[in-house]
Amino acid sequence: MDWLCNRLFFSGVLLLAAAINGVRADTMVTGTVFCDQCKDGERSLFDYPLYGVKVTMACPDGNGQMTIMRGETTNWFGNYAMRFDGTPDLSSCRAQVSGSTQGPTGCGFSAGPTQNPRLMFRMFDMEMYVVDSLLSQPAQPMSFCPRAPNPAPPNPIPGPVTPARPRWPPMPRLPPVPPLPPLPPTTFFQASACPYENWTMPEYRCYWRVNPDTKVAVAFGPMAASRYGTDMTLWSALQGRGDPYRTLLREGTAALLNSYDSIEFAYHTLGVIHHMNWALVGSPQQVLLAALRFKRANSGYGHVSCKFTPCK
Repeated sequence: MDWLCNRLFFSGVLLLAAAINGVRADTMVTGTVFCDQCKDGERSLFDYPLYGVKVTMACPDGNGQMTIMRGETTNWFGNYAMRFDGTPDLSSCRAQVSGSTQGPTGCGFSAGPTQNPRLMFRMFDMEMYVVDSLLSQPAQPMSFCPRAPNPAPPNPIPGPVTPARPRWPPMPRLPPVPPLPPLPPTTFFQASACPYENWTMPEYRCYWRVNPDTKVAVAFGPMAASRYGTDMTLWSALQGRGDPYRTLLREGTAALLNSYDSIEFAYHTLGVIHHMNWALVGSPQQVLLAALRFKRANSGYGHVSCKFTPCK
């Protein structure tokens, strides 16, 4: 038994050394841009992610002057990702909205406050920074935004007492309102995790929260576009097998759909996109490890089942 334990320990050390040797020194900065429709300077239920917004990262140079280091444009989900070589200290840098490819209309009129990157983790000469939500604002708040309450009017001066009005006869009772049609099936507030095979079945197509023809490059960003091209759809991504990168895309796509479908899924939507991009810039060992983690989450870790029922 001791001989077998020693052999397993030695094999694990070799695999860990190989994985560490394949890691490159890179730094990733990610974040999201929202439209601050009410111009209140903070996230609210009325705000939505912005596509095509230019985000720049400015850092102080040797003289303390802020210099633009990198710029990226948000995808359809309002996400952006900046990659830096090595492991620079970005804690004193500032991320800000600097423009829009959609022109100065709508939410591209003015930019909200800048934000500092926050270091999430550092491991094997790799760093991950996250920027709090950036805001872009329209020229005027939208009409549906809540407004500040008006001051109470002064107490009115009592006037002369008017005689009581005669009572009207009671209104006839209206007929009962017919019942509403049944809502489509939903598992959003339930714990549900479904493998990729379930997402490809026709009887479960009503659970897709995004269009199956959405491009992989739009869903996961420019790193996925460089690996898988700009023509592959999410539906085609679920068919991948036989290659580590196609397996990662298949399980990552299933995890993305599960995150849209259930609020209690193991990964939230931005978490799926971040882990996908980190695996794509890493070694083949990291690709296989990320695919395995997505697959375990899609199977519910053996404790959570798939709550799909056939669509009507």
